[in-house]
Amino acid sequence: MIRSTAAAVASAVALIAGVSVAVVSSQSGKSATAGKPSVAVFKSPTCGCCVKWNAHMTAAGYGVNSSDRTDMNAIKDEHRIPPALRSCHTALVAGYVVEGHVPADVVAKLLAEKPAGVVGIAVPGMPAGSPGMESPDGFKTPYQVMAFTKDGQSRVYATR
Repeated sequence: MIRSTAAAVASAVALIAGVSVAVVSSQSGKSATAGKPSVAVFKSPTCGCCVKWNAHMTAAGYGVNSSDRTDMNAIKDEHRIPPALRSCHTALVAGYVVEGHVPADVVAKLLAEKPAGVVGIAVPGMPAGSPGMESPDGFKTPYQVMAFTKDGQSRVYATR
């Protein structure tokens, strides 16, 4: 009886593991646990605030795949991020570009709204208090999240 119970448990574990793998691979880029898309992040190998932004996105339920790159300007050029909107890291999520320290809830808003013509959102620079740029004293600088189009036009998408 004990042996058959152990075998049944082992089979159930194998079955569950097999189903989990199938779920992850069948969702093509979706996080199986949160139902949110994966985020591909390109960052400088020496940037600590990018690591903190990755943690912010992970805490919000996104699967984060981070890649250290030394050619960040080439990545930003490839994804047509207007120079005035650039920051330290570039992320790709569900077909959109997310540049810099954009809050996870604004990423979720973009994915839900899918605004016409918008190819990405950005927080230019590195404002104090934005995700990944928190300070020990809690100081925050007001900032804007900008939406941008393929042809480089931009507009305010959210204010923080």
